[in-house]
Amino acid sequence: MRKGQEEMRKGQEEMRKGQEEMKNQIQSHVESKVREIKDHVNSCIEKIEEDVQSVKREIGEVKGEVERKIEEVEDKVQGKIEEVKEKVQVKIGGLEKRLSELEDRPITFPENPDLTYSRPTVKSLTFDGQTSFQNSD
Repeated sequence: MRKGQEEMRKGQEEMRKGQEEMKNQIQSHVESKVREIKDHVNSCIEKIEEDVQSVKREIGEVKGEVERKIEEVEDKVQGKIEEVKEKVQVKIGGLEKRLSELEDRPITFPENPDLTYSRPTVKSLTFDGQTSFQNSD
C-alpha cells in the first residue's frame, strides 16, 4: 500500500510539474502577445503623432498663406482708398476754386429785351370814360 501511495504521490508530483510547466508556457505566451500588442499600439500612437504633427505643419502653412493674402488685399484696399481720397480731394479743390471764383465775381445779368418782364400800366380815365391799358417799354 505504501508503494501505491508512493506512486500516487509521484503521479501527483508529475501532474503538478506538468501543470506548472503548462502554466508557465501559457503565461509566457500571454506575455509575448501582450508585448506584441503594446508594440503595435505604440507604433500606431507614433504614426498618429506623426500625422498630427504633419497636419499642424500644414495648418501653419495654410495660416501663413491666408495671412499673406489678407495683407495683400488690405494693401490693395488701402491703395484704392488713398487713390479715391486723392481724386476726391482734387475734385473738392476744383469745386472750392469754382465757388471762390463765383463768390468773387459780381452777379450781373446782361439785359435782354426778350427776357425782361413788362407790367401793364393803368392810365386814368379818358374823356370818353373808359380805362386804357398799355405796356410801357
